[in-house]
Parts: sequence; C-alpha cells; structure tokens
Amino acid sequence: MSRKLLALLIALLLLLSLATYVYYRRTLAAVPVDPYALVPDDAVFVLSTHDHPTLVRHLQETELWDNLTAVRYFQQAAGHLALADSLAGGNAHRRNALLNLLGRKLVITSVHVTGPAEFDVLYQVPLSRVAEYRQVRGLLETLGRDPRYRLITRDYEGQELTALTEQRTEHSLTVLNYRNHLVISTNAGLVEAVVRRLAHPDAPTVQAAFPTTDLLRVPGTDATLLVNYRRLPQFFDVLFRPEAHGTFDQLTGLVSQGLLSVKLAGSRAQLQGFSNPETAAGTLQARLRGQPVQALALSDVLSMRTALLLHLAANPARTWPPAANARPDSLGRNAALDSLRASFGGELAVAYLAAATPGSRPGRLALVRCPAPARTAAWLARLRRLDGNSPAFTRVGPFEVHPVGFAEADVLGPLLGTAAPRVAEVTARAGALVNGYLVLADEQTLNGYLADVVAGKTWAQTPSQVAFLQETLPRARLSVLVDTRNSWNALLGVLTEDRRAGLLRNEALFKRFPQMAFQLLPAENERSSEAQYFTQLLLRHPDNGPASTQPGGAAANGRVLAFRRALVGLPTLLPALGTRVPAVVVQDSARVLHYVSAENAVLWSDTLAGPAAGLSLLPAGGGVPGGLLLGAGARLHLLAADGTAVLPFPLHLPDTVRVADLQAGPVSGQPARLLATTAGHHLLLLDARGHLFPGWQPKRLDFPLAGRPALLNVSGRDVVVAPLQNGYVYAYNGAGNLLPGFPLSVGARLAGDVFAQAGSTLSRTHLTVVNQHGELVTFTLGGDILSRKRVATWSRTAQFRLVPDPHGRSFAVAREDNNQLDLYLPTLNDPLLTQRFVTSGARGVQWFDFGGGRHLVAITETGPGQVFLYDARGWLLGREALPSTGTGVGLDYDATTDSYQLVRIVGRELRRTELKVGL
Repeated sequence: MSRKLLALLIALLLLLSLATYVYYRRTLAAVPVDPYALVPDDAVFVLSTHDHPTLVRHLQETELWDNLTAVRYFQQAAGHLALADSLAGGNAHRRNALLNLLGRKLVITSVHVTGPAEFDVLYQVPLSRVAEYRQVRGLLETLGRDPRYRLITRDYEGQELTALTEQRTEHSLTVLNYRNHLVISTNAGLVEAVVRRLAHPDAPTVQAAFPTTDLLRVPGTDATLLVNYRRLPQFFDVLFRPEAHGTFDQLTGLVSQGLLSVKLAGSRAQLQGFSNPETAAGTLQARLRGQPVQALALSDVLSMRTALLLHLAANPARTWPPAANARPDSLGRNAALDSLRASFGGELAVAYLAAATPGSRPGRLALVRCPAPARTAAWLARLRRLDGNSPAFTRVGPFEVHPVGFAEADVLGPLLGTAAPRVAEVTARAGALVNGYLVLADEQTLNGYLADVVAGKTWAQTPSQVAFLQETLPRARLSVLVDTRNSWNALLGVLTEDRRAGLLRNEALFKRFPQMAFQLLPAENERSSEAQYFTQLLLRHPDNGPASTQPGGAAANGRVLAFRRALVGLPTLLPALGTRVPAVVVQDSARVLHYVSAENAVLWSDTLAGPAAGLSLLPAGGGVPGGLLLGAGARLHLLAADGTAVLPFPLHLPDTVRVADLQAGPVSGQPARLLATTAGHHLLLLDARGHLFPGWQPKRLDFPLAGRPALLNVSGRDVVVAPLQNGYVYAYNGAGNLLPGFPLSVGARLAGDVFAQAGSTLSRTHLTVVNQHGELVTFTLGGDILSRKRVATWSRTAQFRLVPDPHGRSFAVAREDNNQLDLYLPTLNDPLLTQRFVTSGARGVQWFDFGGGRHLVAITETGPGQVFLYDARGWLLGREALPSTGTGVGLDYDATTDSYQLVRIVGRELRRTELKVGL
C-alpha cells in the first residue's frame, strides 16, 4: 500500500472519528440524563438532596445522626468506607474524601420492596468530573486487590455491572455507571431493574406526577421525599404482620403519590408538601370527596395513655350508607340503627391505648361525634330494648357504661368499625357518652379509659400534648397521631420477627421523636382536576424543663441545648446506661443545677445554695447508696437518678463554711470518705454517713493551698496530702496528725495539683508535684524524695502548674511566661505545644488521657471566651479556637466508634460536638 493511500485512509478515519464525536456531543451528550429516569417504578420512597453536608449537619442538630450511625446497616457501610479510605492511602486532609464526593450534588436514595419480607435501598450519585470517576474506579480496584474482597465485572443487557463481594460474609455491592451517574445497591436485582428501565426512555418517571414542582428550591429545605402511597400496603407487609395494618391499607386509598419537603431543625423534623388524590373507583377518596374537613376536638376526651389515634373527618351515614337490599326485620332494628347513625356528626376516630406488657393486646376505643347527645342516648336505649339487654349499667365517675349489642361496623362503617384480628380482639362490648362523644370498647378497656378522663389524665391537661397539637394542622380530613413511648409494647406485638429484633436494637432511634403526626388537608375546590391534598408529617421532641433544643450551626456540630439563663463553671460528664453518649451536669447563673440526659433533655433541676463544687459519681458502698455527689454553700449533697436527695444527705457543715471543692475516696466495707475544701483553705474529713472525724473540725492550714489536695487510702489508712503555695507538702492521717517526715519542702513555691500513685504501703505510694523552679519532685508518704527533674528553663516570671488527667492516668506540666504557654510531658524534653495569647487573664489548662496514646489538651481563654483543642501530637484541632465561655470543657472517649464527645458552654447554650481525631 502506497504512502498516499495510507495517508488517505488515516485522514478518513480521523474524519469518521471526528464525525462520531460531534454526533455524540450533539445528540447523546447534549441530552442531560434525567436522574429520576434511573429509579425503578416500584419505589416506595425516593429521597433527594443536593446539599449533603447541610443534611448531615441538620441530622446532627436533631440528634438523629448518633442514632442512625448506631443502626447496624449504617455501621457496616461506615466500616467499608473507612477500610476503603485507608486502603486508598487516606490522610488527615482527605480522610472524608468519599463523603465529600457527595458534596452539593443531587443525590437520590430510593427504597424498594424486593421480597416477601425484604426491602432494599438504591443509591444514585452523579460524577461531575473525570477525577471523581477515577477516584471511584480506583477505589473499587483497590478493594478488589484486597484478599477480603472479590471484584467481578459482568455484562447485563449491554451495560457493565461491577459486583464487589466481601469474602467472609458474602455481602455484595453492585455498581452501574450510566453516563457518569453512579447507581449502587446491595441488591443486584435493583441495579438490573435500572438497566431494564433504561430500555424504555419515554416511560413516565417516578416524579412524573409532579413535573413542575421543585421543592429543593424552597429555602430551608434539606431534602425532598417522594411517596408512592399505592405501594405502602406492600411495604407494611415487610414491617408488620398482615393482620395488623388492614385499617392503614384502607387509609392509603385517599391519595396516590406525594411530594414532601424535609426540614430538620432542633427538636423537630417537618415534612410538608402535596399529595395527589386517589382516582381509582371504590376507594376511600371516592367516598369522602366533598365532605367538610373537621378540627380535632378530642383533646379533652383522649387519655394520656393513647398510643395511636386515627382521626377521620367523615360522616358514617354518608360515607357508608346502608345497603339497599338490607334484610328486613320485624322489630325495626335496622331502622333504629339507621336512626342512630343519623345522629352522628362528621368526626370519628379510633384510639389505641398503651399495652401493659411487650406484645400484649392494646386497648382499643372507637369514638364518634354526637352533636345531640340526648338523641343518641335515646336511640341507644331503644336498641338495648330491641336486643333484650338489661337496663342495668355501671358508673365511672359521672359517666354511665351500658352494654352494647351491635357491632361497631354496623354504625361506624367497615373502616374504623372492625377490630383487626389478633390486635384488639373484643370479648364484651360496652359504650358510654363522654362529653359529646360516643365511646365504644370492651368493658375493661372502657372502664380504665373513663378512669383516666375522670382523673383529668387527658391530652387537654398535658402541656406537652397541648403544645404538640398547636403545631399540627387545625383542620384535616385525616390525622394519624402517634406517641412512640406509649406504642412501644404494642409495636413489639405486631412487627414481624426480623423487624422486632431490629426495633429493639434501634430503640433510641424510634423514640427520638416521641410525638408524630401525619395529616391530609384537601383543597377547597376538591372537584378541580388539579386539586391536591396539602400533606404534613411532623416529628417532634417536646421541650423539657428550662431548656430547649436549638439548631447549632457548623461550629456546634448540631447538638445544642439553650437554657433560659447563662451557664457557668465547668460541664461535668457522667456515664449514661445504654448509650455511648454521656450525660451532663451543668449549673446556670441562678445557681440552678441541671441534669441533661444523653438524649439532650433536662431530666431534673435543683436550686443550690451556692456554686456546685466537686461534682462526681459516688459508688454505693458501706450501707450508703450511690449517686451524684457535690458540695454547695455549707452543704454536701448526694442526689439520686431523679434528682431527689439520698438519705442521710444533705450533710450540714458549719454555717461559716463555704465548700470550694469535694473529693470522695472509697474504703472497702466502709462508707466512702469525703474531703471538703473550703473557700478559706480549710479541710474537713468525714464519711458518707455524716460522721466527722476528730481533728478535722475543720483543719486550718497555715498557708493557702497550691492546688487540689489528694485523698488516699493506703492499707486501710486514710491519708490526706495537701500541697501549699509556700513550697511545703503536708500529709495527715485519719486523726488529723502529720505523718512522719512531713511537712516536706520541695525547694520552691508550688502551684498545681498533686499526682498520686497509690501503693500497698506508705513508702510505696508515690506523689509528684512541680515547683516554681521548673522541677518535677517525686516523693513517698514516708517523707523521702525519690527524684528531681527539671522540666524546662526557669525564670523569675515563669509559672509552672502540674495538670493531672481527671482519671489519674498521667499528667502534664504547664509553663506560662509573658503570655506564652508551653505544655510539657514528663517523657519529652521539648514542649508538646506552644501557644501565645493576646490576653493576660487566667487560662484553664486540662489534660485528658484516654489510654492507648489518646491524649487531648484543652486550653480555655476566659477573656475572649474560647477554647483551643490539641491532639497527642500538639496539633490544633480545626486550625482555630472554638467558642467556650465556661471555665473548662468536658471530654469523653468512645472506643466503639473511635470518637470523642466534647461538651462546652457558650453563653446560655450547652453544646455537644463529636470529634474524630487520628493518632
């Protein structure tokens, strides 16, 4: 072949390639991919968001993030992400690269029923840059080379699917990249359904019912939620036993599809939007169209034990008219039933009461409005005579309970009239007229309910329920209200076995919002073809006590509790049973002590006589129950879990005494020893039964304390070690006498606490202090100095302080000179960190040692109200200070999630932050 012919062929190939490229750009690539066209039609829910970081932050603000990350599914996903990032060579700057990939793109998550008792999730993430595609591709290849995983690529109807399988569990992840739209699911069938969906590009998408509505543009919207109500019964089959949700299946006949905006803020999650009316014949929508909406006026007749309320604006006689061929009867009973139905108004409801034990039958009440109660009572009396029932009745307070011989379906219709089998079986029927409502139930349930109404235990008398109802729609056609705390036991009885186990594992997530309301309000012109239901789903956590949950912003990491008054002092962290999040005790400017639970709710508050001092948990022992120990004014308090005093507390000290610090030291088989330090640098030693030891009534020191004294028990002997600012250390026994070898001079003035390492004898008990010459001095309780070690250069203006870890594991030494602070460790020659400050005020230094090399340093600068956090390498976390107006911060470490819980005070706010710190 000649060179000219070869050149011609090459030119033709180039022209053909260019033409192909131009055709692709102008045809295929020029047409954007509709992301909703990649969602299979059988989706039950479709969640969309274009601001993933904000959504995560708001989930943290509503405290859902901690609960979601505790769910097993999310923990497995997080584990895969962490492993992938580490295998990909992640470092401190790109550790969140996979999460940052989501960024501000339109990320779509859909839920599908994939089996008789299974549902799965499909994720869709667009890739906007070639670098992102390479990142994902490289990640899959990296995992495929790891022996713990198996990577397989296969062809399905012309599309390439990649399956990543974990060898040990055989859990698989299937990935499809369609025109740089990444489709991911643990269920391969869902990804294959996307491929089949692509074969019908002209078919309507899951969002076709709302073609011009874009709620993501509404300010404050975190996400949107598409709901396919027609598939909800199928989804209910996955969660509940089939016999438990028949009524709900009929209620879904009001609407077909819905589009809601999701807004998360503080103590509530609110979903608002529109739903299209159901158009199928014979549905509940066809029966109720045109009937007026009603206000929920049941609050004064609903028991506080109500777990679930179904409220419907419907007139039974109009909604379910009697059949035309009803069987005639000679006594006229059918006519009497029709007359009774005609006396009802347009409001009826079913209420389920809290079940007594897990899995037991909940009490069930049917309620219908009676505008003319006397007329209704007359027809009820006639029916009793026709049925041959006794005229005798029982009385509960002012209410008469009569037997009822008809079924609820005869008067209320099939929707709310029949009880679901095995859920609320009825053995005996009874009825009572209660404040304009006819209430039907079995006799036992009805009597218990009436007792609640007589005692005033109703929603109208419950402030949290009143506040909840004020946030719901004033009128609606359908209202479904749930109290998750009251419904817990009933749920355990109606869930399938697999879902019951999941509910028990994720109890905190379910109970995060105790109050839920779903409501549908029809359009005024319901006959219009464009008429839609206004839809609202409200999930609410009631504000408790003197504080309320508030949005906290990025700096607060979302968990903020705002009090009515400014908070003071230091937040104290306490372990909380059943959760990795600690409880917090904090005091406000009015000297009110607040106990904040792990769920960020104020469980109790107590006004003290002065600033709280020495807050700590006192374990039970020596015949004295455990509790929260603290000093305030001239009293020592021991408080139980509900905030009540534990006897024989409070202990009353002399009136002239003001407690500045309090410590507890356990003694085997005896009440704990308590060491109180007064504002005048006096010491008092007593036990938890209130016995004041001789020689400590109180003990006056010759010089002010340099730091916190140490309370020890060595071989059954009580020892108190007091460092004084004049450079002498005193050690006393339980009788208040000096131990041999004391007082001990350390050669220079002292500042800071004592670090104690208890031993089996006095001579084997080691104590360490730092003097103002920069020397670490270690000595024994025998009065012998073991070592001296200079920590840093000494100067006349330098001040040294020993800062022990709160748990007594280790210590650090702080050196301040001319507004410069250096922190030293006894194992290092050079300072761990150096920080210069603008202000000259007091600075609080805290050293936290959580073991395994996990160290954190907190330096609080009270003037500008900020705190600097440093890790074990001396690196400033976040590269800037955080707001903090307290005298210090609280820190806790959770090994299960390898994260820290930071608690700080900012004015009136108590802020929690979860930190991830690499070693």
